[in-house]
Amino acid sequence: MSALMRQAVALLLASLLVGNAAAAEARDPAQLERRLQSVATLIERSSVARQIEASGDPLAAEARARARVLHREATAAAAAGDAQRASRLLDDATRQMVQAARSAAPEQVTGDKARSDFEARLRSVESLLDAQRRIAQEKPQFAADAEQSIRRARQHVSEAKSLAAAKDLAGARATIDQAYLTTKVALESMRRGDTLVRSLHFATKREEYEYEIDRNDTHRMLAQVLLKDKRASNPMLERSVQPYLEQAARLRAQAEQRAGDGDHDGAIALLEDSTRQFVRAIRSSGVYIPG
Repeated sequence: MSALMRQAVALLLASLLVGNAAAAEARDPAQLERRLQSVATLIERSSVARQIEASGDPLAAEARARARVLHREATAAAAAGDAQRASRLLDDATRQMVQAARSAAPEQVTGDKARSDFEARLRSVESLLDAQRRIAQEKPQFAADAEQSIRRARQHVSEAKSLAAAKDLAGARATIDQAYLTTKVALESMRRGDTLVRSLHFATKREEYEYEIDRNDTHRMLAQVLLKDKRASNPMLERSVQPYLEQAARLRAQAEQRAGDGDHDGAIALLEDSTRQFVRAIRSSGVYIPG
């Protein structure tokens, strides 16, 4: 992580921690005065302030200008005896400086976040693959499909790691997302195949509805990941999959309406139908997924 990013994160954490001290500042004018001075130093004379100036970034300059205005308002509020408002304004001023720091080094900040997001998703895939292996060992009827799914996912993981090593984090994230979504769908299929586990898992119809919402979201994201490039380059495929995707969206909207009216049974049935439409769309592109 870059030094500037560490500064920004530290400032944000400080903002959150100090923000929780508003009551103490209201009781201790000296503490509030020290914080007014500290934030003034941050805005005008800190290393972050110098880097914002050096960057020449207009968005960073605007955020710093807003921080100055907020600091002046906080000073006025403190002078008027409104310590709580002054404390809140100082929180806002600090957050503006964090935003300014991010704008001053967008490539560094974006790169750090992209790598962090990739590594988090990679850990999630590894956890899902471990769960898939365990279920396959416990439920031999799933072993063959699980082995094939795991092998495909491992190929995606290997490719994603290679892309990340080559600093192509966008490509690495897209590839690891495909592994994540495909593995998650395979796990859900295994779970739904075991009716006993499924019936014991859901304590209420609302809980089952929430599970179906998550399953529907997963299939929708998987359809986006798998079909995006194919649809763009193949007009015939676009005409083939679009009706499925539109029907899936309509059924999802109807399901949410039913759930809002308290009919979770009806909502679950509609969500299952919606998810089946996503499966059909994906399969029509030549990619097999369980469902």
